[in-house]
Amino acid sequence: MQLSLKPHSGKRKYLFAGIFISFIAVLCAALSVTGNDSFDFARREILLRKIGHELLLQSGDSTSRVLPVKRTGENNYQIRFEHALSFQTDALVNISRRWLDKDPLAGDYVVNVLNRGNSSVAYGYAISKNKKDDIVACIGRRQPKAYYMINITFKPEGIRTTKHVYLLSSLPFLAFFGFIFLSAVKPLRVLTHREHDEMITLGTMLFDARNRKLVIHGNTIDLTGTENRLLRIFALSPNETIERSRLQKEIWEDEGIIVGRSLDMFISKLRKKLESDPDLKIVVIRGKGYRLEVDSRCS
Repeated sequence: MQLSLKPHSGKRKYLFAGIFISFIAVLCAALSVTGNDSFDFARREILLRKIGHELLLQSGDSTSRVLPVKRTGENNYQIRFEHALSFQTDALVNISRRWLDKDPLAGDYVVNVLNRGNSSVAYGYAISKNKKDDIVACIGRRQPKAYYMINITFKPEGIRTTKHVYLLSSLPFLAFFGFIFLSAVKPLRVLTHREHDEMITLGTMLFDARNRKLVIHGNTIDLTGTENRLLRIFALSPNETIERSRLQKEIWEDEGIIVGRSLDMFISKLRKKLESDPDLKIVVIRGKGYRLEVDSRCS
């Protein structure tokens, strides 16, 4: 007897609607974090201005201004000065490290001191969370007085990480929400959307899943609906053991009935229809399930 499919279209609509609503909720929550970026950037700019201020004091200048910090890229900032200055390299390293340690979003960063006129690099160093990976050279030297700009490039992990953590922390909620709906719907057969769309070569046979036929040497062998679905599962995983429970679930569970001996009956019928090709055999794997053995020389 051929069993008809009865897709649970109504429940599937609720399932997709629920998951979609959950996704929108998570997306909106993640985007809401964007509003905090302006605060984080403003706080970082203050810290960068403090670096410029202390560097001027170290150079003996307590009157000229630190110009507004310029953001030149997503993770790049530039400290500029009103007048020329001279600085001690180790003073710059210590000052920048002390203030940027107060920035919880700052991880690794690279500092380059540029000559304002030609943007050539006068001095540079790299600071890492792991201090042994710091790259700092020329400590103890004083740079000549000139118009400098200090470029600081942060490794792109700080502010973005906040969003990613927020999103990732929301994923369990989305997964749980999806599970609740999935548990209310009987598992959909894996093969439903592809069941009738392929021609598969098995040994010297041609398996026409669309028309439920086997073709060998010009002869056609008709398959029942259940035999067709069963063979297609084997055909997609030749020479692999298919568990008995999986076959029962994918063939019969949509109908709400799983009959233990029915599987053995259909396997037996399918074996007889494959007898025309000696290179195709459905063998029993004791304690596990069945396997469609296909001679590799013919597949």
